[in-house]
Amino acid sequence: MANLFDPKIQESDLSSKSVVGLERISEVFRVLLWQKSNETSLSPIQIQLLIFIKNHDSSLANVSQLAREFNMKKPTISDAVKVLFQKELITKESGSDARAYTILLTEKGKSVVDSLKDFGEPVKDILDELDPREKDALFQSLAKVIFKLNQRGLIDVQRTCFGCRFYEKSSNGHYCQFIKKPLLENEIRLDCGDFQQIDS
Repeated sequence: MANLFDPKIQESDLSSKSVVGLERISEVFRVLLWQKSNETSLSPIQIQLLIFIKNHDSSLANVSQLAREFNMKKPTISDAVKVLFQKELITKESGSDARAYTILLTEKGKSVVDSLKDFGEPVKDILDELDPREKDALFQSLAKVIFKLNQRGLIDVQRTCFGCRFYEKSSNGHYCQFIKKPLLENEIRLDCGDFQQIDS
């Protein structure tokens, strides 16, 4: 198998070159998260958990689901949650099963998230400078790659239109049965609150 990180291979293989490009972008997000980590004394995964909990339905805010969301083992997520609880950034709300609980942000936690949520802005600023057609093409390609990664089991959870039971693809384009309207290419969602998994 060819080494896609070999510059000589990249000269003749656009897919390999693109993989390296995506890896460089992932490095940028790691750097941005570590900058926030140094500012807050929180680890990158703790930061990501806080941001996720703030922006998603509480039904997704439990250790099992968070482990799936971040493709991590449950003990790793449990350790991160324990630290966030000790720092009084989250609280735990138990249901009928005391072993299972929903994670909620405290007021202190919400305040911390407000200081964290802009960590991706440097990347957004650069994307804002792209021509609208370039931006549309980039998004369409990313949406397809993410969906295919999910199909191959490399990403566990994706609430994207392509994997939703409300989504229909026709000769006319995309259609959402939930909101009963056609979707433009740039209206495809990568993280939809109304997503429902297609029955297997």
